[in-house]
Amino acid sequence: MLETFGWNTFFENSFRNHFPEDFTVGRIALEHKERYELYTSIGEVWGEISGKLRYTAVGRTDFPAVGDWVVIDLRPQERSATIHAVLPRKTKFSRKVAGIEAEEQIVAANVDKVFIVNGLDGDFSPRRIERYLLLTRESGAEPIIVLNKTDIASDLDNQIQAIKTIAQTIPVITLSATHDDTPSRFLPWLHMNETAVFMGSSGVGKSTIINALIGRDYLKTQEVRTVDSLGKHTTTHRELIKLASGALVIDTPGMRELQLWASEEGLNQTFSDIEALASQCRFSDCRHDQEPGCAVKAALENGTLDEKRYKNYCKMLRELRYLELRQDSNAARLEKMKWKKIHAAFKKNNKRK
Repeated sequence: MLETFGWNTFFENSFRNHFPEDFTVGRIALEHKERYELYTSIGEVWGEISGKLRYTAVGRTDFPAVGDWVVIDLRPQERSATIHAVLPRKTKFSRKVAGIEAEEQIVAANVDKVFIVNGLDGDFSPRRIERYLLLTRESGAEPIIVLNKTDIASDLDNQIQAIKTIAQTIPVITLSATHDDTPSRFLPWLHMNETAVFMGSSGVGKSTIINALIGRDYLKTQEVRTVDSLGKHTTTHRELIKLASGALVIDTPGMRELQLWASEEGLNQTFSDIEALASQCRFSDCRHDQEPGCAVKAALENGTLDEKRYKNYCKMLRELRYLELRQDSNAARLEKMKWKKIHAAFKKNNKRK
């Protein structure tokens, strides 16, 4: 039964080699005020974090996220469980927490595919899609771009072409979730026992798409404001949902602020066209400013490289380099916290003797 929720040999090996036989596993389907709904071998149960896990956890990533497989002490009669550990993640879609804190927030764990949903209305934004593509590449999952609301697109052909230019080899799905046969559009990518997450800003139609895949109005939806094409955060929490087809999907709240949590390597993959141009510059340390023989500058001047795309690349590069500096400082703080907890536990054990 666990296989129907995405259990495979990757998680099996991690579990069997490190935990006793009287423990079992479950998958996080929903988080609600420090309580978790889990899919288990006996069905859905509620779980709570053990005191030891809560005490030893140093940062946010030590706690379960939706999609995680966790080690549990299951109480079948009570339909409840205690969560003792989080198994190693195969993939994870992360962003930086809001504010100045350089800390990772896992949005969804152990996903195979990320559907990046963008509306073709007034909220259409190729630059936002580039940010999602970067974080998806960093996650280890496969990205698919979804352009929704074809029925109200202002300039459909040019909008699609703009996205295909930045997508390169990444699949692009175009549809109107309220008019088209939505399930058929996703059949090539939603496979049995695999997990997909839908990402995008508020109002792009993620919940409408998932409702169509489920076959009923399971998730709440709201109208988008016509003034600015923005929607309210209809989805208020992340949730793992099993479809009748056997695929699993995660709905997420709209994210208007998507702060980066990635590496320069992921940036280079996302903007491989710019990296290819940079490799043709006369000087290896070219800053693409006033240097002679700059291939990037030449591409900008002749129009083969979109200036807005290049500026977004530069912006994200600055963000990542600043994030790296903040991470170094945060890593030192977390290491100090870890050792403080170890010393406290050591003193407590000595007092008992």
